Amino acid sequence: MTAATRSEHDLLGDREVPADAYWGVHTLRATENFPITGTPISAYPHLIDALAAVKEAAALANEELGLLEPAKAAVIVAACQEIRGGKLHDQFVVDVIQGGAGTSTNMNANEVIANRALELLGHARGEYRHLHPNEDVNLGQSTNDVYPTAVRIATASAVRGLLEAMAVLQAAFARKAAEFHDVLKMGRTQLQDAVPMTLGQEFSAFAVMLDEDRSRLAEALGLIHEINLGATAIGTGLNAPAGYAESARRHLADITGLPLVTAADLVEATQDCGAFVQMSGVLKRIAVKLSKTCNDLRLLSSGPRAGLGEINLPPVQAGSSIMPGKVNPVIPEVVNQVAFEVIGNDITITMAAEAGQLQLNAFEPVILHSLSKSVIHLRAACLTLAERCVAGITANTEKLRATVENSIGLVTALNPHIGYTAATDIAKEALATGRGVAELVLERGLLPAERLTALLRPEVIAGARAAGA
Repeated sequence: MTAATRSEHDLLGDREVPADAYWGVHTLRATENFPITGTPISAYPHLIDALAAVKEAAALANEELGLLEPAKAAVIVAACQEIRGGKLHDQFVVDVIQGGAGTSTNMNANEVIANRALELLGHARGEYRHLHPNEDVNLGQSTNDVYPTAVRIATASAVRGLLEAMAVLQAAFARKAAEFHDVLKMGRTQLQDAVPMTLGQEFSAFAVMLDEDRSRLAEALGLIHEINLGATAIGTGLNAPAGYAESARRHLADITGLPLVTAADLVEATQDCGAFVQMSGVLKRIAVKLSKTCNDLRLLSSGPRAGLGEINLPPVQAGSSIMPGKVNPVIPEVVNQVAFEVIGNDITITMAAEAGQLQLNAFEPVILHSLSKSVIHLRAACLTLAERCVAGITANTEKLRATVENSIGLVTALNPHIGYTAATDIAKEALATGRGVAELVLERGLLPAERLTALLRPEVIAGARAAGA
């Protein structure tokens, strides 16, 4: 031991740990063993807060059951509350992807909490004879119930932020739907002219999709709120006293404000990752639909002169280093890329969940990493799309109306009145000659002029108001 280090001991022997570090020998070995992503677990503050919440709840439960001295419980709780307040996050240094089913993360938390608790008791870091990372901070626990529980709490916390961001984007689309409620345009199926609609209807559909996906996301949280704390190693509760699981759950629910429930079968819950698969599936659904929406925005704004040019996206940066004046749809493009990432993360989560064996899944670290990236990046994408794109969209109203008035698709509205065969003949002739639908119908005497005018009002065809209005 030197002034700059302290000596700590574990199963493999003695190691020198930086004297000013709150982490210890287990964390040191983990940083050496897993130089994988370069992303420490501190990159996910929700996880660090969740770990501290679990350890705080465990200390309170152990004190309640008479297993932990009140003085030790008090300083462990105080250390956990400091961490949940944002302190010492830089001490959580192990790589987010690691072998051992999250043991390195659990031990990183145990050591940081123990060393801060030692300071609060008036002892130096590393003086574990007074308060021990395993014997006190990890009392009655296993990585196999601590880590999955913390991942679930972290996920629930992050998802709440995503739900809020989706609501912001939904509101942005809804405002545009109201703004464009009377802007007529042609709808398209398979990129071919279909029938008229309003731009407001198009944007309203974007808002409704988000509302539906918010509901699915909220539903997926139900399984995430089911925890296995108290299961210990494989779900049998070995080394956790009677009453511990319920006491720890109750304290954890109070600390987090989440409606946590203990799984009905802890053996099943300890090995099962189904809740993460379901959550990831919902995130993939959101990503797919967001990406489709952004595809539409890019297509509708294509041009400005040689594309559809129906809407204008707000210019946010120059688009080319060689083509002057070019502006690209960079915000929808970045959302597309987030969607691609989320879809890939879903495959990773699916494979990791499938790869579990017997009583434990060892691959929850990559599930955490992938799920966290999906939630965090989707949240950022929703806010960016709302604020940097949707809010500033404008419509090329006159161009849109002109495409409706010149469209052969208007003939679809005449099917009930002149029959499909006659309507088809009108459409073919209009396409071949460039003449208007109304002109041809009148020429053939298929409908009186007044009735035809009423039926072909674009507002009526778009469903904006009744034909007799």
